[in-house]
Amino acid sequence: MAKSRGGSRKLLWSMMVLLILSSSVAAVALYMVFTQPGSEAQSAINTQEMPEQKAPIFLPIKPFTVNLADDEYGPRLLYTGLSLKLADETSQEILEQHMPQVRSRLLMLFSGKQASDLTSPGGKQRLAAQVIAALEAPMSESQPEVAIDDVLFTEFIVQ
Repeated sequence: MAKSRGGSRKLLWSMMVLLILSSSVAAVALYMVFTQPGSEAQSAINTQEMPEQKAPIFLPIKPFTVNLADDEYGPRLLYTGLSLKLADETSQEILEQHMPQVRSRLLMLFSGKQASDLTSPGGKQRLAAQVIAALEAPMSESQPEVAIDDVLFTEFIVQ
């Protein structure tokens, strides 16, 4: 009887050691699975797929008031402020260097408009396209091309 007790104790201890070892291995495996998002190859593929997003470049233009062309209601005013969304920093530098010309071109463009043209449903979109065309024209000789993506009106009052 004494021998059988010793054998069962050895069996019990060996089972406890095996249980502790298997639990430890399972815990380490779960930890590794949940803390690492993927293999190195998978993470390298993910970084190649996502393009680097660069911040948009905006050039605000101070608001100004323009006399509009006369219409059936008589003389009208346009108070507007806008920001230009640019494609690159070179375009920003060119427009900042030529800001008096930029403002002059905008004043000339706006002063030739009638209030009814600007307040119609598509009037602001047409005006934005005309602003892009007016400002993309070279302002000096040997000037690189200016790339304007969008015109954003920040203030727009017709009175």
